[in-house]
Amino acid sequence: MDKTRGRRIRFLVWYVLAWTVAALYFFSQSLSQKFHFNDPTPWWHSLFSWLTGMYLNALVTPLTLWLGRRFPFQRSNWLRPLAVHLACSLTFPFVQLAVEAVILESAGILPAIGGNSFRDAFGFLLVLGYHGTVMTYWTVLGIQAALRYYRRYQEREKEALQLELQSSELKTQLVRAQLSALKVQLQPHFLFNTLNAIMVLVRQQKGHEAEEMIGRFSDLLRCVLEDVDAQEVPLRRELEYLKLYLSIEEVRFQDRLRVEMDVSPDVLDAAVPHMVLQPIVENAIRHGIGRSSTAGRIRVVARRVKQALEVVVEDDGPGLAPGAAESRAGIGLKNTKARLLQLYGDAATLTLQNGERGGAVARIVLPYRIAPEPSKVMEVHATQCADRR
Repeated sequence: MDKTRGRRIRFLVWYVLAWTVAALYFFSQSLSQKFHFNDPTPWWHSLFSWLTGMYLNALVTPLTLWLGRRFPFQRSNWLRPLAVHLACSLTFPFVQLAVEAVILESAGILPAIGGNSFRDAFGFLLVLGYHGTVMTYWTVLGIQAALRYYRRYQEREKEALQLELQSSELKTQLVRAQLSALKVQLQPHFLFNTLNAIMVLVRQQKGHEAEEMIGRFSDLLRCVLEDVDAQEVPLRRELEYLKLYLSIEEVRFQDRLRVEMDVSPDVLDAAVPHMVLQPIVENAIRHGIGRSSTAGRIRVVARRVKQALEVVVEDDGPGLAPGAAESRAGIGLKNTKARLLQLYGDAATLTLQNGERGGAVARIVLPYRIAPEPSKVMEVHATQCADRR
């Protein structure tokens, strides 16, 4: 209540001050005329007259503003407000100037403004100030309308910004939902492929190998699920997941699988999509080593190329048959391409082609940027995942 009262008092002070400044402005004009024409009238008569007129305007202004709110001009309804305001603007000056004449008569200033009676003063004020008072009414009305339209403009701008923000949030939520759907699709694919490999070992009566694969698979799932909500992780964490996955495949292929990693130290903190390498390496093992009876090699290379991160997965298998790049791109690679498109747009690419020395080469190019610093809990999880290997 005290704050509201204080604001009202400050507004009233500024309101009166504004009309006082207007009165002083017009008084200065009258004072200049007085000295130019050697008018013997005391200067304070003119000052009192202007202050009286302006303070009466100050008293009438709230009524004018109320009428402006009560009868606003609108495109669909402008005739009635025009009639009301036209009538008021032509009527109010008579009342206002009559009151001013009474005040000046009471103050004994009538002789200075052209007569000795109220009638003479009122007639003089009508000639001198009627048109100005009409213009004051319409000026106040115009300022009110301008402020009203400005507030509406601000409200529309605010609503437009809110709609834009809501649209942006909806787009973000849609992208997140699409990414989550792709990720959820990828995880069962990876899960079923690994379980099928375990079933093969069981049918081959390789119980020890099956148990070891189940144990390592459990460790990998535990680590992966700890980052289930993350769309991006540092490359060093992604490589930890990849090593756990390769440890599972080593049980399956034993001495036939040889893995080489050539990762530049300056890219270990680069941001990459979570579980982006597993389906690519799985594809290389399935179509490379899986189709050969001899030992095979998987080579993973990661380096920075200008403002991009390049990750290459090579195998020394039979390579791609002519036109077979699309047929070799199963659910995992198609899913990975879709995730890259959602996360980075045209700034990221995934290509699959034959290597110069045989085998197939999968190349991922991403915008290079540092991944957010992981929390201490995440660091502990990463350490635990590495220890389980």
